[in-house]
Amino acid sequence: MINLSSFIAFHARRTPDCCALKYRGEDVSYADFDLRIRQVGGWLAARGIAPGDVVAVLMKNSAAFLELVFATSHLGAVFLPINFRLSRDEVGYIVGNAGARLLVADEEFAAIATGGAPVVLLDEVAQSSVANLAPDIAPAPIHVRRPRDLMRLMYTSGTTDRPKGVMLSYDNFYWKSADQTIALGLSAETRLLVVGPLYHVGALDLPGIAVLWHGGLLCIHRAFEPEPALAAIERERLNAAWFAPVMTTAMLTCPTRDRYDVSSLTWAIGGGEKTPELRIRAFSEYFCNARYIDAYGLTETVGGDTFMEAGREIGKIGSTGRAIAHVEIEIRDEDGKRLPAGHNGEICLRGPKITRGYWKDPDKTASAFFGDWFRSGDVGYIDDEGFLYLTDRKKDMIISGGENIASSEVERVIYDLPEVREVAVIGLRDARWGERPVAIVVLADGAKLDLPSLTDHCRTRLAGFKVPRQLVVRDSLPRNPSGKILKRVLRAELETSE
Repeated sequence: MINLSSFIAFHARRTPDCCALKYRGEDVSYADFDLRIRQVGGWLAARGIAPGDVVAVLMKNSAAFLELVFATSHLGAVFLPINFRLSRDEVGYIVGNAGARLLVADEEFAAIATGGAPVVLLDEVAQSSVANLAPDIAPAPIHVRRPRDLMRLMYTSGTTDRPKGVMLSYDNFYWKSADQTIALGLSAETRLLVVGPLYHVGALDLPGIAVLWHGGLLCIHRAFEPEPALAAIERERLNAAWFAPVMTTAMLTCPTRDRYDVSSLTWAIGGGEKTPELRIRAFSEYFCNARYIDAYGLTETVGGDTFMEAGREIGKIGSTGRAIAHVEIEIRDEDGKRLPAGHNGEICLRGPKITRGYWKDPDKTASAFFGDWFRSGDVGYIDDEGFLYLTDRKKDMIISGGENIASSEVERVIYDLPEVREVAVIGLRDARWGERPVAIVVLADGAKLDLPSLTDHCRTRLAGFKVPRQLVVRDSLPRNPSGKILKRVLRAELETSE
């Protein structure tokens, strides 16, 4: 049996008293977690959930979230996590499109919990354990699942149209867990800080619940706050983490950071954007025993397709590392032809952890592949040692006067300015040039920056056509849960204001 509950039951037999989850001061042992999974499975079955049915959740991080992940699998049903930052209309579309039979939501999201499925709201007590809703219900028996069976649906952010439902199977999950075990050295000793939202692959899968595969520990925070995260590393002697870039910045600039002993941390996975060298160095100086692991991955691949290798971080600055054991990566042109090392093109991936396609959408599925190679929509190149470098999203490439401008290249140069804390470069419509590059920056505390100073800095390092022609200063940049800057949001806001 390959249901997710199988390996929890295994650890419950062998190491029943070991801690599986920590949430809001409560330790949940493997024996307790195993029982809760079967009880919550019974609770779902009593609501008519059967094998193959879709169970949607609209929840912040909690122990209950993990119970529902595993209990849904225990029944042979399909788990659907939904971004709680979405609008009522967006939630309704996803629930309806997926054909969910049940929607479980935190009470605070009652206003957006819609879509046609019956809704169960969880209060704070139920967020600690769904089993608290029905403590006397009979535990459900396991329903056998097989490798190609659908385990999860995850909807990607829409850009010009509605979100797409990524289909993830059991073999996708198990292959990614095996490869991450090799790359990260996961074991029963892994103690993972979980501060990213669990509805996203970053928190749920990088490496997320794969830690429980080994009998390790997940320390779950309902939401990210820098000081509680640092305190948890010290208190629980946590040794692993996944951080979105904005989280890394927040901890490194936390005014009380020196109060905490973070020496137990041995690695943290970053990602979501190209990490500046200064941030990597600052991370290593503060987390003195930890290495920062740049990574690349997608929802469609269950995350973590490349990892930076120890000792190569500075020598290969700007790279996200090399492919894991069972993922192949090639760079291809618009016609699907393979490009040689050093040439920019679309990043394409092949391997057993990659989705077979999109839910109820054969046209988008077909257009997402060159044969059996998944088209990421990202632009990059591979060097002669196999290290992957991200250049841009295809849709974020700026074309000015017929010249292609990689916004990430311009951002890298602007990050060298000490006045700049964060930057995003986008293209805006221009009557003469088609598009003009625009820099949107968040300044360091007390810093000032004007367009002439920015222009002078960039002209010494970039071709003239790549130099931003407009500077916008903001207090913050919009980001998605994985930390990627939402350039489409910036573009829409600035185009509207013109």
